Parts: sequence; structure tokens; C-alpha cells
Amino acid sequence: MKLPPAVVCLLLILVFFDAARVEARGTPSAQGARNQWSSMFVFGDDFVDNGNRPNITGEKTSRQWSYPYGSYLNSHYSTSPVLTGRFSNYRMQSDFIARMLGLHEAPPAYELTEDQSCDSSGMTFASGGAGVFKVKTKKVPTLAAQVQTFKRLVKDGVISTHQLHHSIALIAISGNDYMSDSDIETGFYTSFDDLDTYVGNVATEILDNVAQLQMLGVRKVIVNNLHPIGCTPLHTSSNNYTTCDLLGNYGASVHNKYLKQMLEERDNVHILDLYTAFTDIINHAPGGGSAESKNFKGKLTPCCESTYKGGYCGERSNSGKRLYDLCDTPDRMFYWDQTHPTHAGWEAVMKALQQPLMEFLDEDYVA
Repeated sequence: MKLPPAVVCLLLILVFFDAARVEARGTPSAQGARNQWSSMFVFGDDFVDNGNRPNITGEKTSRQWSYPYGSYLNSHYSTSPVLTGRFSNYRMQSDFIARMLGLHEAPPAYELTEDQSCDSSGMTFASGGAGVFKVKTKKVPTLAAQVQTFKRLVKDGVISTHQLHHSIALIAISGNDYMSDSDIETGFYTSFDDLDTYVGNVATEILDNVAQLQMLGVRKVIVNNLHPIGCTPLHTSSNNYTTCDLLGNYGASVHNKYLKQMLEERDNVHILDLYTAFTDIINHAPGGGSAESKNFKGKLTPCCESTYKGGYCGERSNSGKRLYDLCDTPDRMFYWDQTHPTHAGWEAVMKALQQPLMEFLDEDYVA
């Protein structure tokens, strides 16, 4: 049967667009990942906590519920900041990943969600200050405890099997296990004794929780490696914010070595290389670094800084006087406070990591 010319033309157009659609699969600009992964479950610490830590007046650990945390974008921003419990001046890592999936922002915090409900976008279980082991001075759920809460919601049917089959998980463990109030017996920043053993235990615990999430039905898991913690203002303040602490960065590299060894051969798991992304912006050789590095005038200095030793961003005296200094342009500063990036900092980091992340999400799921 001979087809009319108009029909032949239509078929050629359909074949062309179908071929173009197939060609686009697996590229960062393709929409496949956004359609396939509609839910996100977030675990870890303050890099991704969007409201699970309680608001306790006067508590240093609750500063994320106080001005200038929230939506402080610059000194001329007329609207009062909206406090969301995020450890940043606006959005943070999980928000940018959520937007890559086509979501508006990171999924709601577990503690702010009504019982027996789970948003279609997923849920955030992360809690500021958490690690894989208990932190002595903070009553926060460990990574394993967060995963157990997730497991209970799956078992009770609050999180459905269908939602799990279209979900990814993000695990952000950012160094609380290596801080002075952690459960480590040997000071991490003062001795190398038993360093390999302890760091290996931290990495093993992360691996165990990745396995738990996969057994529960999460299709793909994203795991942060450790950023160069020696470059945080907490450690650069001792030399007037000029250079990074080499010992702290060495410790991070040891952690990352173990993490890579344990996870790189595991199917459906992707390590987000925060160490390289941070370093390319804030701690590179003269003349080097990423294009994003040139956008920041302050790389090792915090935008929000206490006026006295031992204080914290957002602190006020009993009379209401500010006990911190605040920069005018957080969009030009990489760090917001002593340990957390600004909105602009996170945006630059996730821009650098977007392509490999989207390629991972576009890959076929390995059963």
C-alpha cells in the first residue's frame, strides 16, 4: 500500500523526534531522572537538616531557628527572614538536589510532619549535630536511629512500596564523629593513634546503613564524602582565616579513602565528591580552581561571626544586643558560619557535582 505524502512526512517527523529523545537519555539535561525519581529521603546531619532539631530558646544548637538564619540574602533584603531550621542563610545541599529532581525544595522534616503521613516528595530525617556514633553532648539520633525510624514508617505502610520504587536517598555525614565531643577516645586533631581503625569503623557504619536502605527498597543511594574540614572557619580562625588546617584535611582524606573502598563497587550507589568540589573553590593553588571560585571574595571567612571567642552566629545578650557580626553580601561568601556554607556556597558546590549526579540517576537501576 502506498502511503500519502503527508502521512510519510508525519512518520519521518515522529521517527526523528523519537531518535532525538533516545539520544538525549543519560545526559544531564535530560528529564528522565526527574520523571523517574519523584521522592527523596534524607539522612545525616546539619548539612541537610531542614527543621528536625527543636527550637530551644537560648540554646546554641537551636541557632538555626534564629535571625539571621533563614532567608538572609543581603543587608538590603527588606522582608524578615523566614526561619526554616536550616543551618544556612537560605537553601542548602538537599534543596539543590531536590531541585535537580524537579522538586521545589528538600522534603519536609520528620519532626515537623504529622503522624501517619509522608509527603509525596519524601521526608528528611537528618538532625543537626548527628554522626554515625552518639555525640556525648547532644541528644540527637545517630544515622542508624534515623534509618530505623524510616524502617518503621515503611513497615507501618506510611511510606508505600510504590513510593520506595521511585525514590532515592541522600546520606550526609559531615564530620561530627571527629569533633571533640564525639565518642572517639583519641583526639582526632591531636594524634594519629588508632586513626585508621576509628575512621574505618565510621565508614563501615555508613556502609551498613546504605545496605539497610537498599534492603528496604530505596532504589538509589547518594553518599557525601567528607569535605575538607580543615578549611572550615572553625579551623582557619586560628590563623586569621588565611590557610587551612592540614591535619584536618588529612583526616578527611583518610575517611574518603575508606568510604570509596567500601562503596565504589556497590550497585546503585554514588559518592558525591564534596572534597574536590569544595577544594576547587576555596583551597586551590594560585591561578587554579573552578570558574565558580572567582565569584567568592571570602572563602575561608564566615559571613556571620561571633564577637567573642566561644560565641556563635545569631547569639544575643539578655538585653537583646547582637553578639555577632554579619556581612553585607553573603552571596560573595562561601561559608555562612563556622562550619556551614552559604546558599551561594552550596549552589556553587552542587553546580560542580550536578553532571555526574544526573548521569548516575539516569543510569538503569541494577536489580
